[in-house]
Amino acid sequence: MLSSYRQIFTAPGSLAFSSTGFVARLPISMTGIGIVTMLAELRGSWGLAGAVSAVLALAAAVAGPQVSRLVDRYGQRRVALPATAVTLAAATGLLLSARLGAPDWTLFVWAAAMGGMPSTGAMVRARWAHLYRAEGPKLHTAYSLEAVVDEICFIVGPILSIGLATTVFPEAGVLLAGVFLAVGIALFTAQRGTEPPLHPEAHHGGGSAIRNSGLQVLVLTFVATGAIFGSVEVVTVAFAKAQGHVTSSSLVLAVYALGSCLAGVVFGTLKLKGSMARRFILGVAVMAVSMVPLVIVGQTVAGTAGMLAIGGALFLAGTSISPTLITAMALVEKLVPAAQLTEGMTWTTTGLALGVALGSSTAGWVVDAAGAPAGYWVPVAAAVFGALTALAGLGRLHAGLPAAGSGEGAPQTVDLGR
Repeated sequence: MLSSYRQIFTAPGSLAFSSTGFVARLPISMTGIGIVTMLAELRGSWGLAGAVSAVLALAAAVAGPQVSRLVDRYGQRRVALPATAVTLAAATGLLLSARLGAPDWTLFVWAAAMGGMPSTGAMVRARWAHLYRAEGPKLHTAYSLEAVVDEICFIVGPILSIGLATTVFPEAGVLLAGVFLAVGIALFTAQRGTEPPLHPEAHHGGGSAIRNSGLQVLVLTFVATGAIFGSVEVVTVAFAKAQGHVTSSSLVLAVYALGSCLAGVVFGTLKLKGSMARRFILGVAVMAVSMVPLVIVGQTVAGTAGMLAIGGALFLAGTSISPTLITAMALVEKLVPAAQLTEGMTWTTTGLALGVALGSSTAGWVVDAAGAPAGYWVPVAAAVFGALTALAGLGRLHAGLPAAGSGEGAPQTVDLGR
C-alpha cells in the first residue's frame, strides 16, 4: 500500500510543496470553528458565532475563485503572498474587535475581509497535476494523499483551535491559525521549481470555469456537502456543551475526520474502473444515509455515553467523505481545461465554503431555538438535498466527460491537455 505513495514523491520538490501546503491548509479547519468557539465564549450567543463564521465562508465563496483565477493567470507566488497579507490584517481586526467588545457589526466586516485567503489545497493539487498529467495512477494517488492531508488538517485543526480557545484564552485558536497561514504560505510559495506554468492567454476570451455545466453540478452538490460539515461542527460543539463535555467536542470532530482519513488512504491504492460520475453519486448517497444515526443518537443517548455514541456515528459517516472528494477532484480535472485547473478546483471548495456558511448559521439558529439534539436534523436535510442534486445532474456530468474510449471509463486516465 505504502509503495503507491512513495512513488509520487520521487519527483524533485514534491515532498517540500506537499508538506508546506499542509501547514498552510491548517487555518481552513481552525478559523471557522475557532471563531464559533471564541464568540460563544466572549459574546454568549451560538447564533452570532455561527453567523460571523458563515459570513467568513460566504466571503471566501465570493473571493476564493477570483483569487485562484488570478493565480492561474499570474502565478501562485505573485498572488498568494498579497492575498495572505490582507487575510492576516483582517484577522487581526477581528481578534481586536472581539477582545475589546466592539459592536457586533464590526465582527462581520472583518470576517468578510478575511475571505480572500488563498486556496492552498487547489494550488497543491495543481502542482501534482503539472507533475503527473501523463501518469493517471500517480495523479489518483496524489489526489488521494491530499484528501488525506485535508482530513489530517481537520483532525489536528479543531483540536488545537477549540482546545486553545477553551483552556488558554478565547482568541487563541484563531490567533494560531493566523500564524500557520503566514508561515505555511511563505514556505509554500518559496518552492519555485514546482510551480505550474502560466496560461494567461486562456483567460482573455474563455470566461470563468464555472460556465461548465458539469462543474456547476459538482459545486451545487458541494454546497450541500459543506452544509453537512458546517452544521455537524456547530451542533456537535453545542451537544458536547449541553452534556458538560465541551472540551471533548474537538476529539469527537477529530474522529469524524479520522474515518475519512483512513478511507482516503485505502482509496488511494485502488485501481478503479467504471464511471467516475456514478462513483461520485454513490459517495454522496452514502453520506446522506450516514447522517441518520446522528439524529437517533442525539435524541436518545445523553452524557458521556452520548458523546461516545456520537463519536462512533461520526466515524462511520466520515468513511464516505474522502472517496467522494477524491472522485470530485478527478472529475474537475476532466471537466475543465488545464489552464483553469486551480480556479476549477477552487469552485468546488467554494461550494463547500458556501455550504459551511449555510449549515453553520442554520444549525446555530436551530440549536438556539430547539436545542442541540434537534440540530442534527440540519445535516440530514443537507445530505438528502445533495444526493438528489447529484442524481439530477448525472447527465450533465456524463456530457462534460471524455468519451469512454478516451479515458473516463479507464482506471484514472488523465488528460490535462484539452
